[in-house]
Amino acid sequence: MNKFSFLLLAISMALFACSQSQSEKSSGKLTEKVFVVNIIPGEKPLQEYLNYHQHIWPQVEAGFRKAGYKNIELYRYDHVLVMTVTVPKNADLNAMGKLAESYSPKCAEWNKLMSGYQQGIPGTAPGQKWVEAKSFYQFSN
Repeated sequence: MNKFSFLLLAISMALFACSQSQSEKSSGKLTEKVFVVNIIPGEKPLQEYLNYHQHIWPQVEAGFRKAGYKNIELYRYDHVLVMTVTVPKNADLNAMGKLAESYSPKCAEWNKLMSGYQQGIPGTAPGQKWVEAKSFYQFSN
């Protein structure tokens, strides 16, 4: 299985592991977005990144709350990361990110530190890291 197939598998896992109830989403109040990124090559950077997320700084999660994020969940396969973000419908994610960083200087420090471990997936623009994955199929029962 090639990296592209693994990426699709990781995205599929994230889409099927939605943490908000379908009724909340279908009410139009919340929306879930899916993003992907790679961790730079090497076992050491990957383990450092995972360790940071096992001990996330409290100011970072407080910043998420202040900005209005409802849920953030990370998944991984090897060095491919998938992030689902549940936010109010029509939310401006750039503005939310700035608001989260404004909570504490530690929030901006965290983002800068984590960015050093990340690189864009094949096909992203130079310098681009996280990229939104768009839904192209859904099954509901």
